[in-house]
Amino acid sequence: MPSSNPLPPKENALFKRILRCYEQKQYKNGLKFAKQILSNPKYTEHGETLAMKGLTLNCLGRKEEAYEYVRRGLRNDLKSHVCWHVYGLLQRSDKKYDEAIKCYRNALKWEKDNIQILRDLSLLQIQMRDLEGYRDTRYQLLMLRPTQRASWIGYAMSFHLLEEYKNALNILETFLEQQKVSNLDYEHSELLLYQNLVIQESGDLKEALRHLEDSQEQIVDKLTLKENLGDLNLKLNRHTKAGEYYEQLVQRNPENTGYYGKLIEARQLTEPKDIVDFYLRYAEKFPRAMPPRRLPLNFATGEQFRSLVDKYMRKALSKGVPPLFVDLRSLYSDRSKTETIEGLLLQYVEALKKIGKYSEGEANNGPKEPASALLWVYYYLAQHYDYLNQTEKAISYIDAAIEHTPTLIELFVTKGRIYKHAGDPQEAYKWLEESQALDTADRYINSKCAKYMLRADYVKEAEDTCGKFTREGVSAMENLNEMQCMWFQTECALAYQRLGKYGDALKKCHEVDRHFSEIIEDQFDFHTYCMRKMTLRSYVGLLRLEDVLRGHPFYFKAAKCAIEVYLHLFDEPLKDESAEQELNTENLAPSELKKLRNKQRKARRKAEQESLQQKEAQVKRDQHHKSRQQGDVEADAPQLDELVPDKLARVRDPLEEAIKFLQPLQTLAKDRMETHLMAFEVYYRKRKVLLMLQSIKRAQQIDPKNPKLHSCLVRFFEHIAEVRSDWEPCIEEVVSRETESYFAGKGAHALNEDFLERNSHSLWAVLEGAKMMYHLDNKCQSRAIELVTSLDNKYQDVNIEICTDVLTSLRNGNFGSCEAQLEEFIKKCNSLFPYTAAFKPPSEQVSPSESNHICQEQDSYNSN
Repeated sequence: MPSSNPLPPKENALFKRILRCYEQKQYKNGLKFAKQILSNPKYTEHGETLAMKGLTLNCLGRKEEAYEYVRRGLRNDLKSHVCWHVYGLLQRSDKKYDEAIKCYRNALKWEKDNIQILRDLSLLQIQMRDLEGYRDTRYQLLMLRPTQRASWIGYAMSFHLLEEYKNALNILETFLEQQKVSNLDYEHSELLLYQNLVIQESGDLKEALRHLEDSQEQIVDKLTLKENLGDLNLKLNRHTKAGEYYEQLVQRNPENTGYYGKLIEARQLTEPKDIVDFYLRYAEKFPRAMPPRRLPLNFATGEQFRSLVDKYMRKALSKGVPPLFVDLRSLYSDRSKTETIEGLLLQYVEALKKIGKYSEGEANNGPKEPASALLWVYYYLAQHYDYLNQTEKAISYIDAAIEHTPTLIELFVTKGRIYKHAGDPQEAYKWLEESQALDTADRYINSKCAKYMLRADYVKEAEDTCGKFTREGVSAMENLNEMQCMWFQTECALAYQRLGKYGDALKKCHEVDRHFSEIIEDQFDFHTYCMRKMTLRSYVGLLRLEDVLRGHPFYFKAAKCAIEVYLHLFDEPLKDESAEQELNTENLAPSELKKLRNKQRKARRKAEQESLQQKEAQVKRDQHHKSRQQGDVEADAPQLDELVPDKLARVRDPLEEAIKFLQPLQTLAKDRMETHLMAFEVYYRKRKVLLMLQSIKRAQQIDPKNPKLHSCLVRFFEHIAEVRSDWEPCIEEVVSRETESYFAGKGAHALNEDFLERNSHSLWAVLEGAKMMYHLDNKCQSRAIELVTSLDNKYQDVNIEICTDVLTSLRNGNFGSCEAQLEEFIKKCNSLFPYTAAFKPPSEQVSPSESNHICQEQDSYNSN
C-alpha cells in the first residue's frame, strides 16, 4: 500500500505486519507493532500508523481512543488514502453511512483506482440506495477487474435497479458470450433465470419466452422454469401451451392451489358449472389431494353445493380435522351457503346422537362413525355460531364438546376465543390458562396464553408464562427483545397504553422500531454474499422488500400505538410527581406519612434492583457478543441509548416524536385510512394548515364516507375560519380551491347536520357527528347524547366495538358531564351484549390488580 509519507524499510516492514495482523484479527500483535513504529521519535506522528492503531483499537471495543488516533492520523496526513479509508471504516462501524461515503470519496481523490475502497464504497451506496453512484462505482470496478464475474454482474444489476433494462441486458449478454460452462452448472443456471427476470420486467414477454425456451437445457431449476414458461404463455394468450405446462405442474404437485387456478385460466373456463366439473375430474385423478375437493365449493351452488360440502365435511369430521372451520370460513360470505352448512351440522348432531351416523336415513348402511365425530361437530358449531356473533349458542356447543372430551386442548382455546370475541378478555384469559395447564410443554399454547394475558392487561403474568421457554439467567422481557419477538412487544405496548403506563408503552414501541432498523442494517451482509453465490433473483427481492419494510403490520401496529400515546401526552402532559407528592404530604397525618415514606423507600429499592439487573444483563450481552464476534469492524455496533420509560413519557416535544413514527407510514402504508387520520391529528395540534389539508385529501381518496374523516373536516373548517386572516394570499388561494368541493359553501354546523341526516342509519357515523355537534355548540349536549345512547332499530351497525367507542367517548368527556346517561347506556349495552366486560355493572367488573389478589388468595386457600 503506497504511502504519501513513506517509512524506511524497517518501519515499513512493521507497518505491513500491522496490516497483516488486522486482516488475521490478531489485534494485540498489531498494537505491539504500531507501538514500535510510534516509539521512534521521528515517526511519533506518522498518520497512517496512527490511523491503523485507531482501527485496531476499534476492533477491541475502545471506540473513543480509536476515534482520537484516527483523527490525529488524518490531521497529520490529509493526503493519505489509508487515513481516509480507515476513517470511513470507523464511520461505517457506527452506521454513519453518509459520513463513511464522504470519507471513501476523499480516499479515492488520492488513490482513484484502489479496488478495496471502491468495493467498500459500492456496498454503502447500494445500502443507502444511491443507485446512480452505485452504477458509477461498479463501472470503475469493471474497468479495473474485467475478468471477475462479480464486476460484470454488479454493473448489470446497477442498471436493472435503475430500470435501464436495455443496458443491463447488453452487459449480461456480453458477459455470457465470454463464459464457457457445462449445461448443469447451478450458478450459470441462476444467471440465466436472472437475465430472464430482467427481460420480463422490461416488458418484452415474447423475448422472455424465447430466451427461456432456448436456455431450458442449461437451467437446473426445472420447477421455476416450468412456472415461468406457463406464466409467460398465459400472458401471451398461448392458452394451449400454458395448459400443457400447468398440467405438468399439477401432476408434480397436486396440493398447489395456484396451479389449478392457472390451469382453469389456460383452459378459459368461466362458467361455475364447468369449473366445478374440472375440479371433480381432478378429485378422481388425485383422490388424496385436498384442493380439488375444497376449491369446487367456492363455485358450486344449490343442491350441488350441499352434496359436495356434505361429502367434504363428513370426511373431515370422521378423520378429526381441527381447522375445518378455518378452511370453510371463506364460504360464509355467501349467506345461502352458511345456512346450508348450519343445516347439515345440526342434522349431524341429531343423527350422531341417535344412531351414530351423519344421517338417520343411513341407519343400516355400513359401520357407525367414530365416537369423536360428534365432538368435532360440536367443535365446528361452536366456531360457527361464534363467527355469526351468536355467543350463547357458541358457548353451549363448546361446553357440550368439553363435557364430551375434557382433555382436548383445542376446546379450551376455542372457548377462550369465544369470550374474546364477546368482549370479555378476563374470562378468555382464564380458559387459555386452563388449556396451557393441560400441556405445559406446548410452545404454541404457551404463546397464545401469553397473548390473551396481555389482552386482559396481565403483563407480569404474560412475561412469566413466556419465561418458561426463554433463556435461563436473563429476564423473559429482555430475552424476548433479543429474539425480536414483535407480537409480544406490540401486545405489551397496547396493554401498557390501556393501563395508562405510557412510558412503558413507548419503550416497547421504540424496541419494535429498533428491530426494523436492525433488519435494515442486517441486509449489509448480503450485498457481497448474494453476488458471490449468484442468488441474484432472491437478492433483488430482498432489496425491494427492505425498501418497503416499515409497511409491515408489526411496524404499523407499534407506530400507531406510539402516535396515539404521544398525542395523549401532548393533550394531557404528565405531572411532576415529586412536586405533587410534596403537596400531598402536607395534609397527611403522621402515621399515614410514615406509611407513604416506607412505600417510597420500597419503590426506590425496587427501582435500584431492577436497574442493577438490567446492567448485569447488559454486561452479559456484551460479553456474549464479544465472544461471538470474529473481530469484524461491523461487529462493533454503536451503543444505543437506554430506553427509560419515564424519560420517554416526559419528552419535550411529543408531536415531533410522533412524526418520526408517522413518516414511514405515510410512505409505506399510504393505502391505510388510519395513517392519514393520525397524520391529521398530529398536524392539527401543530397548526400546520397545508399538511392538515394534505392528510384530508389522501384520506378522501381512500374512503370519502369514513365518519372519522367527517370530524377531521369539521375541525379543519373551524380552524381555518379562526386563522384565515393571518394567511398569505397564496395559502388562501390553495386552501379555498382545494376545499371548495368538501364544504360546498356550507358552514360547519350545516355541514355536520347534513352529515347526520345522510348517515342516520349508522351509529358509528352518528357518534362522530354527535361529537362534532357538542364540539361546535355545547348547548346541544342533551341532543348529542340522546343520538348516541338511543340504541333503537334505526341503527344497522350496533356492535360491541362501536358501542365501546360510544362508552369511551362518554367517559372521556367528549359530551361533557353525563353520569346519569352513562349508567343508562351501560344498562342498555349490557342487555344487548351480556358477555362484554365493559358493559357489566361496576360490581361485576374485575381489574387486573384485583384479579391477581383473588388468584393469590385462592392459591393460598388451595395450599392450605
